[in-house]
Amino acid sequence: MLSGFAQTNKYFDAPFGGGGGFVGGWSMPNIDPINLKLKEIGIPELSTSGIFTTGGAGFIYIGFVKNLRVGGMGYGGTISSSSTINGINNEAIYSLGGGGLTVEYTLPFIKDIGVSLGAILGAGSMSLELYRNDGNFSWEGILDEPSNISRKIENNFWTFTPTLNADFPVYRFVALRLGVGYQLTFAGDWEAENGQSISGIPSDLSADGFFIQAGIFAGFFSY
Repeated sequence: MLSGFAQTNKYFDAPFGGGGGFVGGWSMPNIDPINLKLKEIGIPELSTSGIFTTGGAGFIYIGFVKNLRVGGMGYGGTISSSSTINGINNEAIYSLGGGGLTVEYTLPFIKDIGVSLGAILGAGSMSLELYRNDGNFSWEGILDEPSNISRKIENNFWTFTPTLNADFPVYRFVALRLGVGYQLTFAGDWEAENGQSISGIPSDLSADGFFIQAGIFAGFFSY
């Protein structure tokens, strides 16, 4: 029997089971250096309120260590801005994504829901695409159109992300999640389309930042 979120019948002396499902999130990396550059070249600035991401996650309690669960997750999202001035289309697209291994410890003194402290160890990437064109393309002139410009720069990084998640079982086989975390990144060089390094990238342009997440999981949950 379930009453609200509570599971009154206990079959295990520690959290048990596992599952997976959809997770939506809101990430807040620092994109101020990008907006400064966009302003210089006449492209509208990107929103600084955050990026909506979608992805998935899953976990399983390993059993031989009480309250410890391991799993994996992945996410991705984009934001963009665009304008048309004197017949010229301008657009900027910022993308952020990643994934990794999750390791979490469910606090044993909180009953009926799973409140877990942990971390994500993984990798990710962010990129910036810039487009400026008049919208007229042809096969004959595709390589000889100086007014049509596109650029893409990308940065790959490793991540360590402390997290706090709360899983609410609404049925023994379904749970809802709310969580927060802070992504710390360890990045390499930024690169252009052909893998060439780019100098002069601002030091504060990174994917570090706070995020919140919510999701729905299917599996077997006993807290």
